[in-house]
Amino acid sequence: MKADPGLALPGARLAAEKMPGHWLLARLGKRVLRPGGMELTRGMLRALDIRPSDMVVEFAPGLGVTTRLVLKRHPASYIAIEENKAAALRVGSSLMGVRQRCLAGSASQTGLPDASATVVYGEAMLTMQNATQKSQIVQEACRILKPGGRYGIHELCLVPDDLDEAIQMEIRQALSNTIRVGAKPLTAEAWRGLLEAEGLAVRSEMRLPMRLLKAGQLLQDEGLFGALRFAWNVCRDAEARQRVLAMRRIFRRYRAHLSAIMLVGIKGGQNDAPNDFATGENDNRGLPGPTIKRWDMDWHRARLS
Repeated sequence: MKADPGLALPGARLAAEKMPGHWLLARLGKRVLRPGGMELTRGMLRALDIRPSDMVVEFAPGLGVTTRLVLKRHPASYIAIEENKAAALRVGSSLMGVRQRCLAGSASQTGLPDASATVVYGEAMLTMQNATQKSQIVQEACRILKPGGRYGIHELCLVPDDLDEAIQMEIRQALSNTIRVGAKPLTAEAWRGLLEAEGLAVRSEMRLPMRLLKAGQLLQDEGLFGALRFAWNVCRDAEARQRVLAMRRIFRRYRAHLSAIMLVGIKGGQNDAPNDFATGENDNRGLPGPTIKRWDMDWHRARLS
């Protein structure tokens, strides 16, 4: 079920100049707001392997695009935790029945019972938190997960792992100034370390170039009609157009060091991961021990496409 179209988008009353970048793109008609697009979202869902027996919690569902994909898998229950009240109302309007809920609240303090979920995931939300908040959110995911439960993330990533710290800081500052939200992406090594520090065993990893505003990515994520709608809205709104072009310039300037990453970690206990946990593109079964399934990219080639 789709969200009520009559409900306001988050940040709808703000001027384009002050609106957070992701909500500005949503106002212009963009529906996929994740750094790795639908391809990386689907990769995360394959790795999470959500089944009818799963109790799912989503952090920061935004416009509910991934929510709809998850509900097609008919989990036993679904709970969204959304801090933005307008976004929570939109997602809540698309949910049905007592086992599907959207709660307005913080991902770092959900109020949900301990060990009440088998799957937790969030996309493009840890990137916008400082180091302390990142840790608190991962800790909360671990708290509400049952032993053997899966936690998935889809975030903006800096490459390579040994990228100079001064360049990392420069990129974070440029992104924050342009999108009007504090953006603090990490390297792949640091993202893995964030999960592992809370006792999660990383079992799946996938990385893709960050092409959020490239024409090919727009067509892939939004479809022809959606891409044309977005382009038309950008063309007829001068103030918003300047913001979008500024974001695109920053993404292009740092394209050699920007990517998107998906990780899925398993909470320890009960012999760690269940034997039928799906870990890879080919839906491998019974993966022993801590083996990690990864999809790696040739960044020198991918960044030019």
